Amino acid sequence: MLLVMVGFKEFEREWKGKEGTIADALKKLLGREKPLRYRLAMAHYKINTMIKRLEVYLERLKSRDQALFERVVDALMSKDNTRAVMYANEIAELRKIAKSLLMVQVALEHVSLRIESIREVGDIVTYLGPIVSVVKDVRAAIKTVLPELGVELGEVQDILQETLMEAGHIVGYGDVTLTPSPEAKKILEEAKVVAEQRMKESFPALPSAIPTPESEEKSVEANP
Repeated sequence: MLLVMVGFKEFEREWKGKEGTIADALKKLLGREKPLRYRLAMAHYKINTMIKRLEVYLERLKSRDQALFERVVDALMSKDNTRAVMYANEIAELRKIAKSLLMVQVALEHVSLRIESIREVGDIVTYLGPIVSVVKDVRAAIKTVLPELGVELGEVQDILQETLMEAGHIVGYGDVTLTPSPEAKKILEEAKVVAEQRMKESFPALPSAIPTPESEEKSVEANP
């Protein structure tokens, strides 16, 4: 019982930031030693910045989608089916990217809320593990679409993982093993559902008069 109490007192000092010698203060100023709360705040800031940048990317895609949509309509009115299909195919590719970005955006919104809760509650070991898993999966999903965002998510993943490991040592849990958790899976599934809904709200359906890549695939399957 005494060892547990000592462990939690040590955790509390790390969480708030150590108060000690002049050498300790210098280490903090030089950035060689950061309290756990500072690291979480840094990760939280980076994630919120990425969410805002994704919003900008999505607005650009939406504007491009609207312009292409109008060209599809114009081509159909001119009875130029070939041009209509060409623009429709471009829209389909654009929307695949938009859907991926929306899923990542929603997942990061969940992560941001969880980190905010952790910062208030302070129970890192219990709640941070699933968040690290989500960030890892989201990074894998976006690194081919937006490589620079994938790099930044890798930095966030490292910050959160180091914070989790250090918190585990402080409270006496030892090394914390990161394994896929039901909670992380649930967050990603919810993100996909919300992303689908936002896609329907932001990107109108194409006119039924032209074949889309999906309808062409179904036609081929029906008539082999």
